[in-house]
Amino acid sequence: MAIARWKDLCLDASDAHRLARFWGAILGLEVELHDDGDAALRGATPEQTIWVNAVPEPKTVKHRVHLDVEVASLQPLLDAGATMAVPAEESGFRWTVLADPDGGELCAFVRDGQPPDPPARLYELAVDTVDAASAHAQAEWWAGVWGGRVVDDDRGFSWLEAVPGMPFASVDFVPVPEPKSAKNRVHWDITCDDVAALVERGATVLAEPTAATPWHVLADPEGNELCAFPSAPTGDG
Repeated sequence: MAIARWKDLCLDASDAHRLARFWGAILGLEVELHDDGDAALRGATPEQTIWVNAVPEPKTVKHRVHLDVEVASLQPLLDAGATMAVPAEESGFRWTVLADPDGGELCAFVRDGQPPDPPARLYELAVDTVDAASAHAQAEWWAGVWGGRVVDDDRGFSWLEAVPGMPFASVDFVPVPEPKSAKNRVHWDITCDDVAALVERGATVLAEPTAATPWHVLADPEGNELCAFPSAPTGDG
């Protein structure tokens, strides 16, 4: 039985307003620019919300969590402010690696028949991990938290699909050679009324709730940061 629900996604940025305008434009989401420098993107459901938070530290390493999108063409993303990193024809993969205006990696899959408006559709949430065994373990761990179905691929990665309320087709756990060395600039929020159950499963509490921040800051077994909110509305992500 699931012990938490997907709540929303959070992106850190040196210039949150600039990054919010980019993602809002390509995903067709409503852009809210806040006076404190943060921003929010709103879709048709609360689960589609993306918080864009201004942070003082710059990007220094490749994102260990990034977004995959489906597109009819790469050009609208480039026109909106993305830059080319590794074209599909150069890598031999089915996707092109781009960088958003804050330097964050994203992968764009060009699809025949994909509607051109909005220019991109959220496809997958990709999470780096250390090896194939860890990819499977992470998928299983999150399946125990959210529900959903784990699929293992012969190429050494695993994914979690059919998660209730999640605005992605899947969460993919992909082995990479480099270890985690900095706080993730992309994380997700969950709704959970039993944080103790998460800790029993292997989560670590990084920060307890306060009056100003009424949510738990946690890390999953591989150190990926997340925020856990109680069901009753107590504030923004």
